[in-house]
Amino acid sequence: MLYPLPAVLVSVTDGEGRDNVFTVAWTGTVCTSPPMVYISVRPSRYSFEMIRKTKEFVLNLTTEELGFAADFCGVRSGRDVDKFEILGLTKDRAEFVKAPLIRESPVSIECRVTEEKELGSHTMFLAEVLSVHVDENLIDENGKFHLNDAGMLAYSHGEYMTFEKKTGTFGYSVKKRQNS
Repeated sequence: MLYPLPAVLVSVTDGEGRDNVFTVAWTGTVCTSPPMVYISVRPSRYSFEMIRKTKEFVLNLTTEELGFAADFCGVRSGRDVDKFEILGLTKDRAEFVKAPLIRESPVSIECRVTEEKELGSHTMFLAEVLSVHVDENLIDENGKFHLNDAGMLAYSHGEYMTFEKKTGTFGYSVKKRQNS
């Protein structure tokens, strides 16, 4: 019951010309130095063996505009359909991995698996972040990245949600107030 979670589109390849994209909500950051993330995937998923074989994947963050794709990629198998083609998702070339980036995503994170851990219903793939690609439209003239302006999508107990209201900033609880 640890919700909400990011709903990410994970793109993979088998290294032989077949690419796939699927939705993962069991994902997160595990370390900043070195930068590392994880995804947990059911072994029955079509993409599971692709990740196991190539030891790589790309995490593509989703937005409200990618909500339909996030849901579709979570309920349809790449064994049966080409989800990139059906959804009109654009594949971009990655720098360090063979799996494609999704151009429509505001952030795409290239990952190389460093460890695989079978946990029961899911296997966790722990991965090092090799490169991060961001939508230049979310970077202001001072070089500040405004991810929260992208309309990010989260998954919470069977529902997709956006974030509508900011309630504070990091450190605001201890920030000294100025006298008025």
